[in-house]
Amino acid sequence: MAARRSGLPLMKYLRVQVDSLPLNYQSPLRLFPNPFLRRFSDEVRGTFLDKSEVTDRVISCVKSFQKVDPSKVTPSANFQSDLGLDSLDAVEVVMALEEEFGFEIPDNEADKINSINVAVDFIASHPQAK
Repeated sequence: MAARRSGLPLMKYLRVQVDSLPLNYQSPLRLFPNPFLRRFSDEVRGTFLDKSEVTDRVISCVKSFQKVDPSKVTPSANFQSDLGLDSLDAVEVVMALEEEFGFEIPDNEADKINSINVAVDFIASHPQAK
């Protein structure tokens, strides 16, 4: 303990001279990747889809579902009250949307998707949707 305390005062007075660098100076470290810089793959980074495109794709996906009458499908349609789907059918629709857009919807979010508008909002705001 005494040895550690004796080293502290010396550290307090230690100074290092730093000269200013010229404006056109390029660090030799630029050749090596920065290990602290977070790099994301294109899959993780993703791009947000256009909401109108997402709406069209969601509606076509829901229309192609067997138990849905295509004439009842509108952007504001609710899965249960407007389209007559039960909870298991709604889960199957969400699974079809996962397949259509190429990403997995977490269970806690899938439970909240009960209409086409909610599905469109969620998918359009998800960075991994393709």
